[in-house]
Amino acid sequence: MSRQVIRFAVVGGASTVLHLALFAGLRSAGMPSAQAANLLALVVATLANTAANRRWTFGVRSGGHWRHQAQGFVLLGVSWVVTAGALALVHRLVAHPATLVETAALGGATVLGAVVRYLLMRVWVFRGAPPTNAPPVRASAVLARR
Repeated sequence: MSRQVIRFAVVGGASTVLHLALFAGLRSAGMPSAQAANLLALVVATLANTAANRRWTFGVRSGGHWRHQAQGFVLLGVSWVVTAGALALVHRLVAHPATLVETAALGGATVLGAVVRYLLMRVWVFRGAPPTNAPPVRASAVLARR
């Protein structure tokens, strides 16, 4: 499981960088709503995150791709609630926060959301997935069994 946690952290770190870069880019480009920029950035990052975790963290290489993406979007709700709450708090405390302040708040909230996402991915989305140290299943091996 420790390899799995490390892989999840690497994927999560890359997804967080993508999310925060997209958010900051959208805000800097003039998107007036921090909440809309956050949601759009989260959707893109969630697609990439679920695909990467599916393959690299949990070792799933066949079947269930669309189901896993749909479950990833359910988990997006967890991330969105946590990050939207952080943005709302920042805007309540600071009348016109800088993009850097908003982005920092999102970064902190993302760490909290990541813990919940990992647990839900492990017990719900990718339950029963082979251990990540198992050798990958090759298409030739699957065809040879038939």
